[in-house]
Amino acid sequence: MITYSLQGQNALVTGADSGIGKGVALELAKAGARVLINHVDAQEIAQLTVDEIAAAGGEAFEFHADVSNEAEVQAMYAEMFKRWGTIDILVNNAGLQRDSRLVDMTLEQWQTVININLTGQFLCAREAAREFIRRGVVEKRSKAAGKIICMSSVHEVIPWGGHVNYATSKGGVMMMMKSMAQELAPHKIRVVSIGPGAIQTPINHGAWGTPESLNKLLTLIPYNRIGQPEDIGRLAAWLASDEADYITGTTIFMDGGMTLYPGFADNG
Repeated sequence: MITYSLQGQNALVTGADSGIGKGVALELAKAGARVLINHVDAQEIAQLTVDEIAAAGGEAFEFHADVSNEAEVQAMYAEMFKRWGTIDILVNNAGLQRDSRLVDMTLEQWQTVININLTGQFLCAREAAREFIRRGVVEKRSKAAGKIICMSSVHEVIPWGGHVNYATSKGGVMMMMKSMAQELAPHKIRVVSIGPGAIQTPINHGAWGTPESLNKLLTLIPYNRIGQPEDIGRLAAWLASDEADYITGTTIFMDGGMTLYPGFADNG
């Protein structure tokens, strides 16, 4: 049972056509927010999420935009403002992997991940912050002028060989989030990160798609289950609510204990 409300608030979730982004969008809508479902090349799939929200009595629309493209990000915000007037919640979720050993990694693999996972979050956060500062706090809607939730990863703190570009992008998200939170707090804007561990999504199907791979993965998770998109969605919705109004500038890990370094549990 949801004990808080996002009624009357407008949310933008990037990369919301599937996986964690979809889980976040659905939970924000359940809490009463109107949700823009961003996607880059999955209009039909994104529309299914819009339809699911509408069938439950909510309001949403989908919009194609590459978050690493400044003009497309600004066009997305312009459409949101045209329809709904403003934004209250940004969930910076869009992300991808282009895995390779360091010595084999191409500049294109490196740059693609940095462009989407880090620069994309910067561009979307900058546009949201401009609107939050322009508009200020809206009485009876939220105690904050705006909320930015950055989707990070346990790999902002856990090194990940074979994924140097991805881990670097998430380490960058951590410091970007903290720096934005420090700068924007006087404007009553909250900025936080969520650090998911292993979540059952298409991006990491290879890690859980067979019983053997799942059992291997579970050796890294003390709580002995893989996370679900709705786990992250419920946390994001709560963080966007006034119940979390005194939280800013930190990462909340939701990982079943992966950041406890379970390899040391019986080898201390």
